Amino acid sequence: MTATRHTASGAADAALARFTRTAEIAASDVIRSYSTSFGLATRLLGARHRQHVRNIYAMVRVADEIVDGVAAEAGLDLGAQTDALEAYIADAHAAMRRGYSTDLVLHAFGRTARTTGIDEELTRPFFESMSADLAHPGGEAVTTYDDGAHRKYVYGSAEVVGLMCLRVFMHAERRTAPQLEALEHGARQLGAAFQNVNFLRDIADDTSRLQRGYLSESATITDADRDRWVATVHQQLDGAALSIPLLPKDARAAVRTAHGLFSALTRKVATTPAAELYRRRVRVPDAEKATIALRAIAMTAKERDA
Repeated sequence: MTATRHTASGAADAALARFTRTAEIAASDVIRSYSTSFGLATRLLGARHRQHVRNIYAMVRVADEIVDGVAAEAGLDLGAQTDALEAYIADAHAAMRRGYSTDLVLHAFGRTARTTGIDEELTRPFFESMSADLAHPGGEAVTTYDDGAHRKYVYGSAEVVGLMCLRVFMHAERRTAPQLEALEHGARQLGAAFQNVNFLRDIADDTSRLQRGYLSESATITDADRDRWVATVHQQLDGAALSIPLLPKDARAAVRTAHGLFSALTRKVATTPAAELYRRRVRVPDAEKATIALRAIAMTAKERDA
């Protein structure tokens, strides 16, 4: 009887492991499909971090797609879109509590959350920002954000995602309280920088299709507005760079690569007239991305472990 029970338990463990591997493949496919930049950066993470970060990205991306038009294009009205997001939020938090979900992406994320200490202190602000997008679904007029609303939205939509990734990097590490404070500041600054430069790059789609103006209380931005936001992003990137040496060495090349990619993107945005940003999406060429990654790898290789 004991041997039979052990065999059954082993089979169940194997079934869960297989399901989890399948869930992780699904999460990896999400980042592969949606982001060449983040996909490149995650390939440079140490094995102990790589899948966890991909799982976070997948959960965030699916939520973002619910509110950014996929559900609407599928024929859901605003009420049904809201129901879909609320169901996703409930399922995500259940996956975090149980370590299991029938949704492959949420199963992968839930396992990551339980392993690395990601809790609802971080997920709730994220989902609040996603809900805010449905609360302002657009219409004839562009929904605009003042400085306070912008800060709140960016904290939830981006800064907490940086903090989730930091939980992954640091859950098996030891740092002093001042070092952890610096790391958290850096993670928030990097997330904010990524979001703000994406707002600049995606301004055409945000305003024309989604009817959202995240960067100004006006429906359109000027060259002076662009310059102000570029300066803000550069300041955020500079602040984030200071904390990178405090990360575990097997996370630094990836974070430096992401930092470098968005620095390059910001420089390109800075030289693009605001009117042109409403006509085309600025991007960093693949060859330049590869150069940035190689530079980050070389820089990290010269450093000692933290």
